[in-house]
Amino acid sequence: MFNDLSQYLQIDREKQRMIADAMPHLESPNLFYSKRKYMASEDVSMCEICESISLDHLPPTKYCPECHRKYPEEENFCFDCLVKLKNISDIPKVRDIKTNPEFKFEGTNSYATFEEIFTPENAEKINDFKFRLKDYKGIINDIKRTAFLEFDNLVKSNGLVLDYLDILDKVLLFSKSFVEVDYKSYGQELGVFAFDRIEVDDRQLPGLQITTLMHELSHFLLKEILAHVLCKLLDCTKNSSIDAISTFILIYSPLSRLIDEYCAHSVEGRFTVYGYQDYSSFLQIQKSLEGEMPSEEIEIAKSIGNTFSISIKEILEAYLDDDLRDDIKTQFKEDVLDMPKYDMLAMENCNKLKSKGFMQAIWLILSEGFEVASVNIEKLEEYKKNF
Repeated sequence: MFNDLSQYLQIDREKQRMIADAMPHLESPNLFYSKRKYMASEDVSMCEICESISLDHLPPTKYCPECHRKYPEEENFCFDCLVKLKNISDIPKVRDIKTNPEFKFEGTNSYATFEEIFTPENAEKINDFKFRLKDYKGIINDIKRTAFLEFDNLVKSNGLVLDYLDILDKVLLFSKSFVEVDYKSYGQELGVFAFDRIEVDDRQLPGLQITTLMHELSHFLLKEILAHVLCKLLDCTKNSSIDAISTFILIYSPLSRLIDEYCAHSVEGRFTVYGYQDYSSFLQIQKSLEGEMPSEEIEIAKSIGNTFSISIKEILEAYLDDDLRDDIKTQFKEDVLDMPKYDMLAMENCNKLKSKGFMQAIWLILSEGFEVASVNIEKLEEYKKNF
């Protein structure tokens, strides 16, 4: 049934251009220089490097909460802004800030139990699928708006100064505007997303932590998008039951897992320097199927995932502009010592679904998933406890 969506495919020319930009470098894979090599250059002396550094000049310890200008310890007042200075040391670390963002959807119905959700009337609403592209765009804008308000609140309530943050902390703060983020230092996974919570392994270098955050944040956003579509179709308020159903739909079948994983890899690849794209977890799922899924269906799954990723990249790029993406690249190049490998570019899918095909894909995902979920209440109850 999903294979019928191939008639709605079109070329994703933006991704094609991105890949084409990387191709000229294939014959010269060593794109980056290391700082250590630069420092050892015969053309640069240590005196030249250090001539602007004053050893007797201590770093500033205070700042103005209005203009953000830094001041030395002996100053107590900003005479330009007429406000008292604050200590830089009092600014909390981003990784210590706790968040619990809420992406609400208000509807006429408020379902307390799964039995109230899985009725013949609601199944008919899903199958009728009175949902259009403008409804989808409205959901994307609502998610984007909520995240911006949460981000603004985090900055103000914690007295943060964005100019004082490095690129990892900026991305981490933005991620916390969507979902709870914690760190782990065990296990093989670079990052994990489950039940509106991301864990990132802090043993990674900053550049890899950033791309891991982008990957796991994509899993959250795809779940959130489907939850909002369900609420729109059922005209209901979003709650832990809807979140549990959306989570189930994305993991119950190989096809939905492939869509979810490819979407996350595609988004991650947008913020990764070319030559370092990684589709390993998608390939692991594909390998686990052991030929059970036809290659045509796998390609359709990649196309659907790529189409979802376009919306998610739109959400993320509203904050991560060109300058911040350049900062991410710079951080990545400083951290990663491996030579770039371009073989993973073969995994890049340059097809996306046209509007009609995309709406049909969402209908297929939700209608089949909703039906299977309705006979797996026990599993849904387990998921619900975690939200």
